[in-house]
Amino acid sequence: MTVLRKSRAALGVGLAVALLATGCGGSDAEDDGRITLNVGLFGTFGFEEAGLYDEYMELNPDIRIEETSVERSADYYRTLQTRLAANSGLADVQGIEIGFVADLTENHADAFVDFAALDGADETLGHFYDWKVEPATSEDGRVIGLGTDAGPEGMCYRRDLFEQAGLPTDRDELSALWADWDGYLELGRRYAAAPGRAEGTSFVDSPASIFSAAVYQGEFAYADEDGQPIPDTSDGVQAAWEDASAAAEEGLTAGLTQFGDEWNSAFANGGFATVACPAWMLGYITSQAGDDASGQWDVATLPGGSTNWGGSWLGVPESAEHREEAIARVQWLTAPEQQIKMFTREAHFPSSRVAAEDPEVSGATNEYFNGAPVGQIFGQAAAELRFTPISRYDTQIQEAFSSALTNVATQDTSPDDAFDEAMTEIEDIVG
Repeated sequence: MTVLRKSRAALGVGLAVALLATGCGGSDAEDDGRITLNVGLFGTFGFEEAGLYDEYMELNPDIRIEETSVERSADYYRTLQTRLAANSGLADVQGIEIGFVADLTENHADAFVDFAALDGADETLGHFYDWKVEPATSEDGRVIGLGTDAGPEGMCYRRDLFEQAGLPTDRDELSALWADWDGYLELGRRYAAAPGRAEGTSFVDSPASIFSAAVYQGEFAYADEDGQPIPDTSDGVQAAWEDASAAAEEGLTAGLTQFGDEWNSAFANGGFATVACPAWMLGYITSQAGDDASGQWDVATLPGGSTNWGGSWLGVPESAEHREEAIARVQWLTAPEQQIKMFTREAHFPSSRVAAEDPEVSGATNEYFNGAPVGQIFGQAAAELRFTPISRYDTQIQEAFSSALTNVATQDTSPDDAFDEAMTEIEDIVG
């Protein structure tokens, strides 16, 4: 099968509207007698677009689903924190983003239904990858949400730019050449020195592209096993900084800020040849690069091993007005059968191992990316992933390192000075 070319707003950016499922509206007081399940989300989860709400309501005619989505995940989370503190105003189902799941498991686990304590918990949780369940599990074993999508990573690259630079273009050959980040950087140096390199192009979009992927390949990234920040001693940070700062200092990157306007434009004008890409980013690249770039992009495996970027969960507050109905709906939406539909219809990679191993997923190709076997590439990455401890400060810590690396790339800041600047900012963040 071929994956639909859909854009995934994985950083909490989506429609700033309230999405009302077909046939939904009003309140429980309406005379049709149906229960209204309120769903609070951020960005674009895709359930409405994939037709899953309509399908669920056909199966459960006594239920209507009303979804409200906030554009930015940060705005959504501020509101969620306020409502959790007041124990009021919570929806029947609440979306949980990877950037704040650690805070919820640490400080608000009791406010959510524990899926590990429900009847049939082994079946409910058993089809997920272990690394998807663990971040949503509190210290005392409460599982506060069920996984929706995931973001196993590969390396997206421009075949045409590689060819102009006299480099290999075959995805399997490249995967072997950059089996680790040393090999990737060496290929970057060859690209930069190539006489045929397209003028004005860089090997990689941003040093953050290297750092954000490589940091989770260590035993630890930003936190220890207790969720305490350890960016100054982490093996993942040290290795990722060494590789990313080398790329920045040597001029191998375009020095762009990811998801900024210039970064978006660079997809269309071919400003860089590679970018570390989670599964959901393929849709984003397609939308930014446009139809003219179809077949010019391809996907290989990520240097250094498997990592994950992005993904969410659905949780049910203990105070939900329709608690039991909400639990049943979350279990249905995140079941393997629905995760397969989310992949085939919306290109959201499953967090369910069973779904990812289904032929409709594992055999998927993407024609825009030169027919790349994306189901196989991202499925292998997901299968090889392991859980890396996270903290509630991970997002801010990564932003500090990313900004410091941009200074190395664009302002000639030395890697040592930039690292010290990042650590000063991080100390202010974590206290």
